[in-house]
Amino acid sequence: MTELKNIFLQDSKIAFNKQHRRTLNFNISKYDEAVAKGKLRYTNLELAKQRASYFKEKVVSNLAAHLTEFEKNAQKNGIEVLWARDGKEAVEEIRKVLEAVNAKVLVKSKSMISEEIELNEHLEQAGYEPVETDLGEFIVQVAGEKPYHILTPAMHKSKEDVAALFNQKFDTPENSTPEELTKFVRGVLRKKFTSAEVGVTGSNFLVADIGGVALTENEGNGMMSVSFPKVHIVITGIEKIIPSVNDLALFFPLLATLGTGQQLTVYNSLFTGPKRSNETNGPEKMVVVLLDNNRSKIAEEKERYKALKCLRCGACLNACPIYKNVGGYTYNTTYSGPIGSVITPVMKGFKFDHLSFACTICGACTQVCPVKIPLHDLLLLNRKTSVETKHSSLGWNVGMKAYEWAFKKRRNLDLVNGSVKNGLLQMQANILGDRKQFPPVAKTSFSKQWKSHKTS
Repeated sequence: MTELKNIFLQDSKIAFNKQHRRTLNFNISKYDEAVAKGKLRYTNLELAKQRASYFKEKVVSNLAAHLTEFEKNAQKNGIEVLWARDGKEAVEEIRKVLEAVNAKVLVKSKSMISEEIELNEHLEQAGYEPVETDLGEFIVQVAGEKPYHILTPAMHKSKEDVAALFNQKFDTPENSTPEELTKFVRGVLRKKFTSAEVGVTGSNFLVADIGGVALTENEGNGMMSVSFPKVHIVITGIEKIIPSVNDLALFFPLLATLGTGQQLTVYNSLFTGPKRSNETNGPEKMVVVLLDNNRSKIAEEKERYKALKCLRCGACLNACPIYKNVGGYTYNTTYSGPIGSVITPVMKGFKFDHLSFACTICGACTQVCPVKIPLHDLLLLNRKTSVETKHSSLGWNVGMKAYEWAFKKRRNLDLVNGSVKNGLLQMQANILGDRKQFPPVAKTSFSKQWKSHKTS
């Protein structure tokens, strides 16, 4: 068993922490309630999902053409477009932009792709100060942690946890309410917004026909991160492209409904370049960094390309029984839950193949996906690839061959009696964990007892 698998198994023990499970399940339940109500606004949600899936599938099948169109139109708008093959190149390009404007502080809107390339860590090592401005991201940054959930970075923390953290870090009152803590953070961030030289955002969609970047968020921090600094840097995966601005009418509401249950997210912005000569406010420079990081490799895969349709709504995490018990940190990856288990082995290597085995294949993730990604099928495909490329251990492969032979025919199982079977089961005493035990196997199998009964 690899080191990563051992880490996963060790970290999975958090499922037995009752307080952790209560906090996680409570927070997810609130999203589930909101989403259930949000879905009622659609007269035909299934049709909307089919349309979104169709559009995204067409885009992923022809990424190069759509990206070329976006680049051409973005450059017409005065946007500088940079291409990065991997995280290292993306960080280097961003550092060049920061050096060119002599920046020291940058404010960041919520961006999972910046987590993917570990932007904060690299910039801090280089002497810059990246400041997370999304409340959840700010909380985990202060705690020295990573986002716990694709959509809700601090989902694992209760309001009491946050109050205790802020009391420790900022000496705020111990029993501060969420409203008081939010007001405190607003005051801290206002100073950062007005002093930062650079604002960094991700993108929800790249709009090819107008060369624009669409961003959706609930707190207004994304707009603030763009409005005050002189430079706006967008970091985005190449799969975020959509053909037309008209498509936003489908995707913005669908993302809001399946993600948070809202009819529409509070702030929906479309950035089409730096401020014009006749405009007073806005950045003087806008840069878009298009990150591949093995996405083009996924796009070439016969079935896995469908994973690039993902809108990063987080619905599959909220539906997953594994995620709801072991939580986000157990995965030890940027993208957790079902979608993370599908794409991480391809993006970071099949040393992460164990994630695809940590799944019940219940299909709940596939059912809730707004763009109809067959997630449980892709998890099975990852398992198949893992076996075919011999990533499984020798012991596991031999054991599964023996299991296959034994259960292929009833007479194979009946070759040995219950005592031998019990002895074999005891060879791996903790196979079900330290809280469960196999019931003893009967000395004589049911089939033998039945045959004996019929002949007597």
